[in-house]
Amino acid sequence: MMNIYNINIVTAANGNAEVNLPDYFDALNSDCRYQLTVIGTFAQAIIAEKVHENKFKIKTNLPNIEVSWQVTGIRKDKFAKAHRIMPEVNKEQKNIDKYLHPSEYGLPTNKGIDYGIKVSK
Repeated sequence: MMNIYNINIVTAANGNAEVNLPDYFDALNSDCRYQLTVIGTFAQAIIAEKVHENKFKIKTNLPNIEVSWQVTGIRKDKFAKAHRIMPEVNKEQKNIDKYLHPSEYGLPTNKGIDYGIKVSK
């Protein structure tokens, strides 16, 4: 379970920019990952300070540089910890070659995983 935050920012004349994240960022996220892309010119950009107290800092080697940034964080709230999502699960043997939505693949309904299952009301 991952949260994604992103936007563009322009560094100041000294090449610095401070990014303010939502007030709940630190409480909700751990294991942050960062991505920076400089826009419009060749320049270097780094994370000058990692996320702390819901903000982080970017530094570029040139002034007034537009930087597209993205920060991801792994959710650490109680619900997320109790209900982790498994990113990939192998199908049960009985469901191999069957689909959740066979019509989306141009296949007949009998190729559906739930085909033939009676639902009681």
